[in-house]
Formats: sequence, structure tokens, C-alpha cells
Amino acid sequence: MLKKLLVMLFVCFAALGAKAQELQCEVVVNSEQVQYTDRQLFTDMQNRIFEFMNNRRWTNQAYSVDERIKCRLLINLTEMPEIGTFRANVQVVSVRPAYGTGYESTLFSFIDKDWLFQYNDAQPLDYVENNFTSNLSSMLAFYAYMIIGMDNDSFGRLGGAPAYDKARSILNLAASQNSVYPGWKPFESNRNRYWMIDNLQDPQFLPFREGIYAMHRQGLDLMAENPEKGRKSVLVVLQNIQKLSQQKPGAAIIRSFFEAKSDELVNMFKTAAPADKQAAFTVLSQVDPTNNSKYETLLKR
Repeated sequence: MLKKLLVMLFVCFAALGAKAQELQCEVVVNSEQVQYTDRQLFTDMQNRIFEFMNNRRWTNQAYSVDERIKCRLLINLTEMPEIGTFRANVQVVSVRPAYGTGYESTLFSFIDKDWLFQYNDAQPLDYVENNFTSNLSSMLAFYAYMIIGMDNDSFGRLGGAPAYDKARSILNLAASQNSVYPGWKPFESNRNRYWMIDNLQDPQFLPFREGIYAMHRQGLDLMAENPEKGRKSVLVVLQNIQKLSQQKPGAAIIRSFFEAKSDELVNMFKTAAPADKQAAFTVLSQVDPTNNSKYETLLKR
């Protein structure tokens, strides 16, 4: 009996000390628009993608279970041109905790409208580094590294560089296939996978990446302790992004940033001093006019 107890205790302590995978990824596959008799196929697809994202070690970094990056893949299947081939638009979202609070900040949000892939439940869904195994596995791996890179950038200045290098390698391999798969090449769109990683690796976008760090470590992580100082740090970040936007209008990563952050920014500045509210509104309404109706609430008493 004592021996069994010791074994159980050992297993428990080992589990507590074990290092986890990087991602805690929720996966939803919506197949309502696809007419296909065998609906189990879509359940299998969702489960396979969940396992692919969550059961793999993407880096050599050590993560504890509670340090895993929370993220979501919302895969909306829109068409099955032929049996086993699917088109989809996909929303990729990741969040990051704010220090000293229970608040989770949306860090990355992007809607990818260029998913085209084959899926067969009889074939394994796998990823082999430096090899193109399938477009589905390449797209999933690409976003795994984008999520990890953005998260690392938010905790350490330019900390996401190794993950972005991995994402770039995946893109280069996929683009070199000379295939019909969209989203990997610059001329196909001004807002696709190519431009997302290109922006993040462009030296001209260093102020943006440094801003991701400053906004989170020197802004959001300070809000519970010193909200005024935190807001002023965020305002400086926004002003720098405004300058970058003037140099690079319509940049994919800047649009993605405001998709993730617009509501959060309104909530952050609605209790600010009048001068800071006005300064935030001036910047936000210029750099992100799409969400101007949200920002106008900052001027209301």
C-alpha cells in the first residue's frame, strides 16, 4: 500500500513539474455551408486539427501548463469544390494575460480568407520541418508560429524573431510548390499570410514590434498598479504606429493590430484624463478610421 502511495505521489509531482506544449488552442470547424452526407468527417477534422495544434512542441522553450498561450481557430468551411477539397475563411485569435489581473488581452487577430486544402480522415495530419507535407498542415504550422512570435514579442523586446523565421520558412516552402494554393504570395492580395510575416520581418516595422512589447509590458501590465502611467505608455505606442501607418498605409499587420485592440483601447482610455482622451481619439481616428464610431465615445461625457 505504501509503495502504491509513493508511486502515485511521484506521478503527481512529475506531472506538476512537466513542461507543456506552447499552445492551448480551441478549434471550431463550422461546416454548415457544406453539403456532405458524412458529417462525422467534420468532427474528425476538428479533432485532428485540435491535436495538431495542441499536442506538438513547436519550440525548445520551456512552458508550464499555466503558461500555455490561449488561442482560437474558427474555421468556417464555405465550399467543397470536390470530394476531399475544401475552401474556408478562418479567424485566428490569441490572447495574453495582463499582469496582476484576471484580464486577457487580445494580442493577435486575423481573418484569413484564403484557405484551400485537402483533407482525408484516412491520412495523418502531420508537419515536418523544412518539408511541405500538405497545405493544411502548412497553414496551421504557420499560424502556430505567428501566435508564438506575437506572444514572445509582447514579453520580450523583439523576442518573436525565431518564431517568425519558422513562419517565413513555411511560407517559402508553400510558395515554391507552384500550386493553386492561395495566400502565400505577394501579388495575390495586400492582406494575406505573405504580407503578415513580411511586415513583421521588415526593418521598417521595428517600431511596431517594439510597440507590442511596450504596450503590454509597460502599458497593460502596469494598469492595475498605475493606470495613468500605463495609459501614457500606450499612447506613445499609438503615436509611433500612427507615424508608421503614414509611411506604410494599409499595412496588413497594422490592420490586424486594430482588429485585435480597438475595443480594448476604448475601454482603456474612457476613464483617462480629458487631455489623454483627446490625444488618444486624435491618433485612433486618424490611423483606424474604420472603427471611428467606437473612438468617438471617448469624447462623450
